[in-house]
Amino acid sequence: MSILFLDQSGELGGAELCLVDLANSLKDRCLVGLFADGAHYRLLQQMGIPAQVLTTKALPVSKESGVLQGLGSLRQLIPLVVTVANLSRQHQVIYANTQKALVVGGLASMISQRPLVFHLHDILSADHFSATNRRIAIMLANHFAALVIANSEASRDAFIQAGGKPDRVQVVYNGFDPQRYQVSTLETQQLRQQLGLSGQFVVGHFSRLSPWKGQHILIEALTHCPNPVTVLLVGSALFGENAYVKQLHQQIAQLGLMNRVRFLGFRTDVPQLMSACDLIAHTSTAPEPFGRVIIEAMLVGRPVVAAAAGGAVELLVPGETGWLTPPADPQELAAVIQYCFEHPDRTAKIAQQAHHIARERFDLKAINHRIDQLLEQVVTI
Repeated sequence: MSILFLDQSGELGGAELCLVDLANSLKDRCLVGLFADGAHYRLLQQMGIPAQVLTTKALPVSKESGVLQGLGSLRQLIPLVVTVANLSRQHQVIYANTQKALVVGGLASMISQRPLVFHLHDILSADHFSATNRRIAIMLANHFAALVIANSEASRDAFIQAGGKPDRVQVVYNGFDPQRYQVSTLETQQLRQQLGLSGQFVVGHFSRLSPWKGQHILIEALTHCPNPVTVLLVGSALFGENAYVKQLHQQIAQLGLMNRVRFLGFRTDVPQLMSACDLIAHTSTAPEPFGRVIIEAMLVGRPVVAAAAGGAVELLVPGETGWLTPPADPQELAAVIQYCFEHPDRTAKIAQQAHHIARERFDLKAINHRIDQLLEQVVTI
């Protein structure tokens, strides 16, 4: 079975990392087609995964786009659809990994008569997409997709609630290679020393800097925490959200927290940085489709507190494998941070239990095998 993967992004987000892991297991029988150049393409090349940038022009459609903007993009869309349709004739399945990839892949599948699989990494709700984009996604999935793979029950339920066909959807969580998250105690100690974190209780936040990712909630919570608590913000602004970064710096200055918050920017040594933290905070203000950082922290063996919405609720059992707090509630978040600070032994036991469960439940080989089985079913229909 040969697969044509499609992804709109040249950057590396959760959906793209999931695609890289899947394509790596199928590199001898796949091609990854991207709608933009960038770090995503370079990583695929580095790993020896066949990849091709299919267009150099950004598609002028965003999550907030309306009907007129969508129609205006058709002139640019048609040549890309034709390119994908021609490529897909050399493969047995078109695998759309993102929303724009669904648009292009759906139309291409109609031309080439190849089955389409849509991997849904989003919650199709007003929190994330315009009404027009939601309607287009549902219409294309219902008409063209032989299978929709949802990355959580929350994503599946939102898809169905928006009008998606229930019999098309299968929930498959993201997979992770546990070996990538093994960090030695020596590495951790050295990194803490390099970062000047000795004697600090470090709360790490790993995400792009964006209002809905809720870094401002964690900063507000820090005002209710004792002085040894320090925050590391790992990530950068990706989609024109530099104004939010400026807002964060202003908030930190106004609250007098300049010495207790560190911006580390985009980093590739995420497991090592997580291991240098005492607690990982996930603070999304809107429902998270999955919550990749939650599983990564569990695999590193660090305790996690997450916002209780979307896929995050499916990943953690409060008091057993982590903590859940109401979204956008800095005081409840601060209470968990305070508890972890004051009860290190109990916190360590919870992190250890979460580590064991994450290794079993989100094993990359098992997840990829499940997706491979589903693709085989699509081809034989």
